[in-house]
Amino acid sequence: MTLEACTESLRQHDPDRFGAVLVAEPQDRPALVTLYALNLEVARAPFQSAEPMLAEMRLQWWVDRLEEMGRGTAPPLHDVLTPLWEAWGAEAGGLAALAEPRRRDCERQPFATPDAVARYVEETAGQLMWLAARRCGATEGAREVVAHQARGAGLAAWLRALPQLQAVRLGLEPARPEDARVLAEQARDGLRMAARMHRKLPRRAAAALYPGPRVPRLLSEIMAGRTDPFEATTAITPFQRRASLARLALTGHWWR
Repeated sequence: MTLEACTESLRQHDPDRFGAVLVAEPQDRPALVTLYALNLEVARAPFQSAEPMLAEMRLQWWVDRLEEMGRGTAPPLHDVLTPLWEAWGAEAGGLAALAEPRRRDCERQPFATPDAVARYVEETAGQLMWLAARRCGATEGAREVVAHQARGAGLAAWLRALPQLQAVRLGLEPARPEDARVLAEQARDGLRMAARMHRKLPRRAAAALYPGPRVPRLLSEIMAGRTDPFEATTAITPFQRRASLARLALTGHWWR
C-alpha cells in the first residue's frame, strides 16, 4: 500500500489537483496526494448506492476509520488509508470533517438557493483547500485569503460540474440562469479578493491554492450569458491544462 495508488486515482479522476501536486514542494507531496485521494473517496461514497441509507453507511465507514486514526489507531491495510496514515498520522482524525457535508449528497437533495450552494462549497472545497494550504506553510493569519480563493475555485468547479449534478438531483432546483450568474459573480469576487491579498501566502502554498485552468473565462462566459452551465460548459483541452500548470510551475502564481 503506497502512494502510487493514490497518485493514479488523482491522475484519472482529478487531473487538476494531480497536476498541482506535481509542482508542489517534494516534502508536501505525500500529504497533498493522500488528502486529495481521500477527498475523492468521500465525494464518491454517496454515489455508491442509490439507497440513501446504504450510501450513508459507506460514507460513515470513512468517518469511522478517520476517527480511529485520530485516536492513534493505525488503519487496516488500504490503498488510501495506509499512505494517509503515513503522511498525516493522528492528524488524519481531523480529516473526518471532509465527509460530514457529504451526508446531504446521500439524500440527493438539490439546492434551492445560491447561498445554500455557497455554504456547501465552503464546507467541502473550503475545508479541503485550508487543510492543504496549512500543510504547505500557510499560517492562521492567511485563513481569510484561503477562504476567498476556495470560494472562487470551489464555485467554479461546482458550476463546471453542474450538468452532471443536475442529472443526479444535486444541482439547483429550480434551474434558474440568474442563480448561476449569482454564483459566478461570487466566485469571481472571491478570486479577486484572494488575488489582492496573495502576499500573505508563501510561494510554497501555490499548489494548494491552484484553482484549475481557465476559471476566469468560465465565470465571465456564465455572467455574460454566453454559457448556460445547466446545459454544458466548455471542456478543458489537454493543452490548456498543461499550459495552466506550466504557468503555475514557472511563476508560482496561483492567483488570477
